[in-house]
Amino acid sequence: MADESDPTTADVLVVGSGVAGCAAALGAARAGEDVVVATKAERPKDATSWWAQGGVAVSRSNAEGFKRDIVAASDDTADPDAVDVLVENANEAVRDVLIETLDVPFDTEADDPDTFDYGREAAHGERRILHVNASTGRHVLGPFLSYLDDHPNVTLREDTAALDLLTREGRVHGALCEHDGDLDPIYAGSTVLATGGIGALYGRSTNPDGATGDGIAMAALAGADVADMEYVQFHPTAYAGEVATPFLLSEALRGEGAILRNDDGDRFMPEHHPDAELAPRDVVARAVAAERERTGDVLLDVSSLDFTTEFPDLATNCDERDVDHRTGIPVAPAEHFLCGGIAVDSRGRTSLDRLFAVGECSRTGVHGANRLASTSLLEGLVWGLRAGRTAAASGADPEIVDVPDLRDSDPALPAAFAAEKFTRLREVMDEFVGLSRSPSGLRRASAAIRRLKGEVDAYVRTRTSRELYELRAATVTALLITRAARENTDSRGCHHLVVTTDEPEVHAD
Repeated sequence: MADESDPTTADVLVVGSGVAGCAAALGAARAGEDVVVATKAERPKDATSWWAQGGVAVSRSNAEGFKRDIVAASDDTADPDAVDVLVENANEAVRDVLIETLDVPFDTEADDPDTFDYGREAAHGERRILHVNASTGRHVLGPFLSYLDDHPNVTLREDTAALDLLTREGRVHGALCEHDGDLDPIYAGSTVLATGGIGALYGRSTNPDGATGDGIAMAALAGADVADMEYVQFHPTAYAGEVATPFLLSEALRGEGAILRNDDGDRFMPEHHPDAELAPRDVVARAVAAERERTGDVLLDVSSLDFTTEFPDLATNCDERDVDHRTGIPVAPAEHFLCGGIAVDSRGRTSLDRLFAVGECSRTGVHGANRLASTSLLEGLVWGLRAGRTAAASGADPEIVDVPDLRDSDPALPAAFAAEKFTRLREVMDEFVGLSRSPSGLRRASAAIRRLKGEVDAYVRTRTSRELYELRAATVTALLITRAARENTDSRGCHHLVVTTDEPEVHAD
């Protein structure tokens, strides 16, 4: 335990170092506040933002068209007010931070280096996506972290995992963190959760391994509201070879003309949606899964593209796996993005005083039941800036509050326990809470996860380690997803229920 006679304090504590967390830190730091960014990542690629390929969508001169596309992709479930906030702040946020502050080298037209080469992706009605090849995330996040590392008002604390929120009487006062086996409370006037997604809950995901739902679980356990947890988005075109390392085949490929073929060599998407390969993600993902079950492999045909020149990073990924892209790249759906999360308002405020949430761990309402491509980095940027500014404007001073009485332990034993239980959790989520669900399957998942959570809770009462708390976060988040899925009997977007005539009605726990 850290020396409590010299506690760590901050005006604003940001937990997480993806684009949303960086934007929140920047917003607060620009206001002159003392900011600590605590991240369990040891390097940029541990953050989900690093893995973002497609790019950053902007409204250009057609804000209303952008709004319509977001709402349509959501299956008409997106919150119109949240969509307004995103779109009406998009151009300014991108110009201010990504272009003028970070000088991100977005691709430009070959014959005009002063004009951006806007891309198009599925469910977008026009070309509006700024990109850097097919690896936009790393070209944004790397410079962002470097900029913050040099900022006089920001302290970056890497390899520092938040285990629990510090609360008193419904107010959040920071977080209890772990670094190198030591427990260290960070007391803050305001706390911003930017902990990313939930990919580690599933066997196949495009997320990094550390995406264990930490922020959602910590907030929910502290009493914060969550919403739309059932809407787990699966990307339709992740590499289907090595299960342990499914890399993403960017939607930009289909935006530029790549097509999907089944194992018989037939193009099948026109039978599923008028927009074929450019249909919303949930539609394409289910179609790919159905064709894989019916015919075998599904291949992404990129033969119409100058693949190695236009998408060099993806070409390298194929070469490293001995995949000949000229004959098609095998693809399958993989967990990609949680559209729900901690419920927040237009400035990232949660239902708990002095607690904010931004990025994938938050539920702004923008995505509804299904996220439009290339809006995740934008949402993190827009809400991150707004939350950081609002947190700074609160003027709250850090207060020292009681810290939970936790026990240290030999990390080897909890790590082995955690690995075993994570395997079981992923098996349950893959089988029952995946791309398609059934009422009976969700009941079985709920029962299994409750049992698993009981085992984890008993273990956490006697031992403390990062692995155990990640497992606790994952089981809590999985239970929230499953409960929300059981309560929602309406198939929309990512939440697809398969109900047979002999299925009993689904009931909440």
